[in-house]
Amino acid sequence: MKTIKLSDIRIIEIPIVKDSRGNLGVVEGSTIPFETKRVYYLYDVPTSAYRGAHAHKEQQELLIALSGSFDVVVDDGEQKKRFMLNRPDTGLLIPPGIWRELEHFSSGAVCLVLNSGLFEESDYIRDYESFQDSKRPL
Repeated sequence: MKTIKLSDIRIIEIPIVKDSRGNLGVVEGSTIPFETKRVYYLYDVPTSAYRGAHAHKEQQELLIALSGSFDVVVDDGEQKKRFMLNRPDTGLLIPPGIWRELEHFSSGAVCLVLNSGLFEESDYIRDYESFQDSKRPL
């Protein structure tokens, strides 16, 4: 696995078309550095629950708070950082090799996830100790 650091995580501004009838957020072309192959969303997550708790070996993700708010705690094996997502015109780009946990969902929060790959269980690292082992030099 390529060495990825927290500095590789980026906030992406989603282009918005403003209109008196309502705004339109657009994710296309060069908005994100990968072709979207899977889209899913999380909703009705209890405030005390958390989601994520994994890293991807190869896949990248863009997380967007379509409604409400939630925290994303990212970890590169050495450092951790917390991002609060609470705007539908801002996304968090998470490269492969980063552990993530989503927590503190507000009532009505919806998290949209754009993924660079189709679901492949073999791309997931779901055990934190295994994740830490994968970050150690050979």
